[in-house]
Amino acid sequence: MPVWGDDIALARAIAQKAQSLGGRAYFVGGYVRDVALGVQSKDVDLEVYGLAPEALFALMGEFGEAYEKGAAFRVFGLKHSEIDVAMPRRESRTGAGHRDFAVAVDPFLPPQVAASRRDFTINAMMMDVLSGEILDFFGGRRDLQNHIIRHVSDASFADDALRAYRAAQFAARLEATVAPETVALIRQMDVSALSRERVFDEMKKALLRAARPGDYFFWLRAFGLLPQPLLALERTPQDPRFHPEGDVLTHTLQVLERAAALRDRAAFPLYFMLAALCHDMGKPAVTAVRDGRIVAYRHEEEGAPIARAFLETLTDESALLRYVENMVLLHMRPNQLAQDRSRPKSTRRMFDAAVCPEDLILLSMADAGNAEHEPFLRERLEDYRAMLRLPMVTGRDLLAAGIPAGPHMSALLARARTLHFAGMRQELVLQTLLQEYRQRAR
Repeated sequence: MPVWGDDIALARAIAQKAQSLGGRAYFVGGYVRDVALGVQSKDVDLEVYGLAPEALFALMGEFGEAYEKGAAFRVFGLKHSEIDVAMPRRESRTGAGHRDFAVAVDPFLPPQVAASRRDFTINAMMMDVLSGEILDFFGGRRDLQNHIIRHVSDASFADDALRAYRAAQFAARLEATVAPETVALIRQMDVSALSRERVFDEMKKALLRAARPGDYFFWLRAFGLLPQPLLALERTPQDPRFHPEGDVLTHTLQVLERAAALRDRAAFPLYFMLAALCHDMGKPAVTAVRDGRIVAYRHEEEGAPIARAFLETLTDESALLRYVENMVLLHMRPNQLAQDRSRPKSTRRMFDAAVCPEDLILLSMADAGNAEHEPFLRERLEDYRAMLRLPMVTGRDLLAAGIPAGPHMSALLARARTLHFAGMRQELVLQTLLQEYRQRAR
């Protein structure tokens, strides 16, 4: 049995076999959209007409180890391939959950009727696998050319509330406008039953795939779905001398766009983009007017727990939460220290406190809107790494020097690290710690 490394070749083979049995196979969904855009697609989804489910499953078995991905939807897959092969179906909502649908598979459903259940016109196009003919019943190609996200059906669009977030996600990725009639429908939708995982998935797509991910949040604002911590940014002014762009939300969306240009350089691209989104969430709580100036002192300290609380509404991923909280807390430091040309021990402490020093530099660049301080910060990062390679006092060293084990050890090791990055040699650090410990023990 062949192993298919090319899903397009596999799709053609399936389509040819289906045709020999009286069926017809179409590419559907994102693949057709991407072909119309002239971009390479990783999503290869087929819909096969004219064959009973059992016949289609048997057909799939000729090309590898076939399995059923969803019994209710009659979607089939092959091991060692990413291709999905579905059957035309009708759907009707039976409840509020995303699984609450009655599904009726019908191999002989007219393609236009099957396509009418799709969310947006740009996703409702179909392409004959063998002939390349595109079926476009709802003007998807026109909307794609005009950069418009438009729903297919007034009757069924609200059946899946996630489509509100998908509209924003596609608008951001395709740099498109959501049609006014679609905005009006979305504003009437109840999204309260959506799981946070599904909502977060759409945000992640925008943050990682869009050149202007801020557009995702722009459209959520238009839909009445912008989360409260971000709405608060819109109501918070900034000093026009430093922020001529205006309020904190406007600034944040600009930072997101600049971060998107840097995310391929980030060690943790998703975490980095979320840090950019959350970096100024503390400003609404501390912004004030002092001596005629708008100030937001210590907003990074105020914002770290706010950012964490916001992200906890989307995920429990501890590494993500820790990263973003840490980056928000430190995001002001790189540019401040670079501006002041601070001593090496200061930049060492900053980098040592950062969960990802490389990404902290990138965040500072996105925030500032330029790379003016990057050479200084890169040089200091190398200095920090050089210090890391030098021997440091360990817990074993402290025990060998006669300091007993106990809860005081963590404080001593933290003090040892501080002295090390101040430039003190290992033996002198140990000597200093012993003196300080004995003085406290008297």
